[in-house]
Amino acid sequence: MSRIIMGIESSCDETGVGLVRLHDDGTVDLLADEVASSVDQHARFGGVVPEVASRAHLEAMVPTANRAFEKADLKLSDVDAIAVTAGPGLAGALLVGVSAAKAYAAALGVPLYGVNHLAGHIAVDTLQHGPLPKPCLALLVSGGHTQLLRVDDIATTITELGSTVDDAAGEAYDKVARVLGLPYPGGPPIDKAAKQGDPRAIAFPRGMTGPRDAKFDFSFSGLKTAVARWVEGAERRGEDIPVNDVAASFQEAVADVLTAKAVRAAKESGIGTLVISGGVAANSRLSELARERCEAAGIELRVPRPRLCTDNGAMIAALGAHVVAAGVRESTLDISANPALPVHVVSV
Repeated sequence: MSRIIMGIESSCDETGVGLVRLHDDGTVDLLADEVASSVDQHARFGGVVPEVASRAHLEAMVPTANRAFEKADLKLSDVDAIAVTAGPGLAGALLVGVSAAKAYAAALGVPLYGVNHLAGHIAVDTLQHGPLPKPCLALLVSGGHTQLLRVDDIATTITELGSTVDDAAGEAYDKVARVLGLPYPGGPPIDKAAKQGDPRAIAFPRGMTGPRDAKFDFSFSGLKTAVARWVEGAERRGEDIPVNDVAASFQEAVADVLTAKAVRAAKESGIGTLVISGGVAANSRLSELARERCEAAGIELRVPRPRLCTDNGAMIAALGAHVVAAGVRESTLDISANPALPVHVVSV
């Protein structure tokens, strides 16, 4: 007998509600994925404003849930369990989602599962490509996180192999976009500009790639600074800024480091599958270079479609389904949000 899992996501600037069907064999089907984004409200500030995000979640939560149930042609009474992002993320934003999930769970009399946002980004791949091999390697790349993770069991066992020591890749994209006069968020406009530029035009540095550096950690702060200094130097000389070439050279530096370290980690760990997830996974050069290097190394590459890469409720519903299937103990109704929830804590 299949079960319906509702997922609620509110960690940053997207209010997401997803609905999935968990089958007895452990497979999961996506029924609905509705998202309300407040990104336009943050754009004029050049980044997410926590108070604005929290208010937007509060206003969007119920309408987004209603759209999801309408899309799936389901009723609230059809839900068998609820999963919600308990962390990491913005405290106020998380609290809106957790509070909504508690209310739904209490009203419906169904189990509640507080789950990890980062694990959700990995679990969402199962909605497109099926069950994850055990183990697999995940490269999680988003606005706030850049991590290499060994996944032995998506419901219970995730181990961090490496992480960023400063800026996440997505943060670097936003900051470089600002330097180049491109709109926020920086990922899509830089990707678009890079397609018209020469990735070899400027030799930007590759952070944390020296022989004494931690081999699976990342650093993008120096790269961001190098781009800013290059642009400042050109402006002092009265030169026009070749935006497309700068964007392409910057993007190549990011994709080069991410894919090189991910493939190296997979080979050294003896893991044959790499999953790239998170908002930056939608970047065209990252997926292209990862495909080239994985094929050369004999590694299977899995990248969810762009809609599933960004924050959404479907990823939380998918993770919730795997947690339910694994028989993990449900959360209590007094759980709270944890803005710093570590990635190895899949559920709370």
